[in-house]
Amino acid sequence: MESTVKVTAAEVNKLRQATGAGMMDCKKALVEAGGDFDKAIEVLRKKGQKVAEKRADRDSSEGAAVAKLNADQTAGVAIVLGCETDFVGKNENFVKLANDLAELALNYNTKEEFLAADFGGLTVADKLVEQTGVIGEKLDITSFEKLEAPYVGAYVHINKIAALVGLSAKVDNAETLVKDVAMQVASMGATTLSYKDFDPAYVASETEARIAVIEKDNEELARLGKTLKNVPKYISMSQLTPEVLAQAEEDAKAQLAAEGKPEKIWANILPGKMDRFVSDNTTLDKEKCLLDQNFIKDEKSTVAKYVASYGDVEIVDFKRASVG
Repeated sequence: MESTVKVTAAEVNKLRQATGAGMMDCKKALVEAGGDFDKAIEVLRKKGQKVAEKRADRDSSEGAAVAKLNADQTAGVAIVLGCETDFVGKNENFVKLANDLAELALNYNTKEEFLAADFGGLTVADKLVEQTGVIGEKLDITSFEKLEAPYVGAYVHINKIAALVGLSAKVDNAETLVKDVAMQVASMGATTLSYKDFDPAYVASETEARIAVIEKDNEELARLGKTLKNVPKYISMSQLTPEVLAQAEEDAKAQLAAEGKPEKIWANILPGKMDRFVSDNTTLDKEKCLLDQNFIKDEKSTVAKYVASYGDVEIVDFKRASVG
């Protein structure tokens, strides 16, 4: 039997604005709730719960990455609102929801606190459930990063990667500095500030693994009669102790002597050879350490040198949140 409950367009629009649900879903929810607005929201939320349960094992590897800063730029947050498809991740309303959530996230230090926070009368967690019913895809906060520092900047790359960078002080043109370094973080994927932060066991494991790969490649190159790749003993500055560097310098001097180079010109040649030795034996640092990476806007420089050009300021921390 058809329901006799009548709802107006104004009531439907009010529910749409509150929940983001479609017109027909809102109308059905209002009818089921007997026209009661609060009950209609509960109807939509229960629908979301059912959809969420069915899609719990789905992969929310698409979505939107966003970053927000507080008014004085002493704190920033980067989150990823995950969904199942790129189509939804690019939807204007979905991106707006991600930005609204990020604004709220600025007030919390952990993902757990954030998910329990009030968002329009629902917790963030319940809002995601509600929107799962509205959108029809699993929604989740797949990344939550908070950074506090004397000065914080952010960069977002087409809603796929959000990066935060914290400075030790607000210097002249700090806006340019943090944006450039945040772009570096977004594009180059550093995992730590400096080689000084590496765990020795991690470096040892990486060294062994990388040497094994090169040696295997060399087997094939040898079979083909091609030039073999250099097999480094080291991959990080953390391994280049004073003793190692001293031995490298002695080896360089021996090479110059063997080449018949006059000793009086060694002082002009040795710095370049030592720079090359360090460069050849710090591949891990260039890949993983922000300050040791080649600067994306000047490949001849490093991030550390670029930061130093701004005077008495340091990068104190950085965060990265990416879709997928």
